[in-house]
Amino acid sequence: MPVVEAERSYGALFRVPSIARLLVGMQVARIAQSMVNVAMVLFALTVYGSAPLAGLVGVALALPGIVFSPVAGALLDRHGRVRLVLIDYLLAAGSLGLIAFFAAIGRLPVWLLLSIAAVSSLTSPLSTAGLRSLFPVLVPKPLWERANAADSVGYVLATVVGPPLAGVIVQVWGPAVALAFIGAVFVAAAAVMIGLPEPHIGSSSSGSLLRAALDGLTYTLRNRTLRGLGLSFSVLNIVWGVNAIVIPLLVLVRLHGGPALVGLLFAAQGMGGVISSTLAGRIDTRSREHRMIVYPMLGSAILLLLLLPDAGLAPILIALVLFGVLNGPLDVAMFTIRQRRTDPAWMGRAFALSMSFNFLGFPIGTALGGIVASQSIDGAVLIEICACLLAAVAAQLLIPFD
Repeated sequence: MPVVEAERSYGALFRVPSIARLLVGMQVARIAQSMVNVAMVLFALTVYGSAPLAGLVGVALALPGIVFSPVAGALLDRHGRVRLVLIDYLLAAGSLGLIAFFAAIGRLPVWLLLSIAAVSSLTSPLSTAGLRSLFPVLVPKPLWERANAADSVGYVLATVVGPPLAGVIVQVWGPAVALAFIGAVFVAAAAVMIGLPEPHIGSSSSGSLLRAALDGLTYTLRNRTLRGLGLSFSVLNIVWGVNAIVIPLLVLVRLHGGPALVGLLFAAQGMGGVISSTLAGRIDTRSREHRMIVYPMLGSAILLLLLLPDAGLAPILIALVLFGVLNGPLDVAMFTIRQRRTDPAWMGRAFALSMSFNFLGFPIGTALGGIVASQSIDGAVLIEICACLLAAVAAQLLIPFD
């Protein structure tokens, strides 16, 4: 689909067949996904009164999907990606419904909560990698920055809507109702996706599923860009994991606020990201990836200092808004450089593995955050600052920038 230079616009992007519907379905699902993490952490903190358990819940929601990602990528490269996305959304809805049901009848021991969360995580790479691997297939290359900006804006916009909505529902109707509501949102996302055309994608996946998964792992590890992104962003995502525990604790313990305030703070962070991602999508990222990736990592370390010590509401709000602003260009540059340097025939496996590798730091962060923040919130924030600095060094040394 040829696109001339004058058509490098958001209008041209939305004229691409099927892209608007794909983005709408992704957006509905992302609102649900942004609600899940907040609702589940608040569930552990309010029902069980345990920060370490909140960290374990974060691990259960992320780690099984990371482990399963090689197989998920192989499935994406040989089967219809849209139908696999639907499977993930419906499994997520069913899992949340089960947790809500057992919580409502008072029969949800910790082992059952963690088990259901872990099962729901298994298929998560099918939707996260499956949908992102469709962008470079459906969208002409001159519009990749616009598509990636729309992707990033959708992600951060979900954090504007989802966390405060989850916080309000938890505060007014309780965590069980919140989880049931989120399950219904996943069902709505699946409904939007039903019937979406499957593009024809050439694939290098053949033979047994295990062989294809191992081939995908080999391809990803040998790709210098994917390997560098994985190492640097997995360290950076430790910050997001720790923050998922630290911000609720700052609000509930230090500020004596409620779940609704937790959600509003995460929404403020999302608003900063919406603006910066939209602007970043107008930039041709070629030869600019270094500045757009490394500098925001360093800037985030400085912003986190605002959470120290005994931060009040204003410093927390300022830090989170600016944190979101820095994340916009970082996301757009990361998504685009990964697309440029991945063979389309390997995109299902490479994206599933790369995204899971990138996300590995999140469950590590939630586990660390739950353990350390229960003893010292400031100690947990220091872990975040160190992670930002290490991520910047790793990106500088390991990602081959042009």
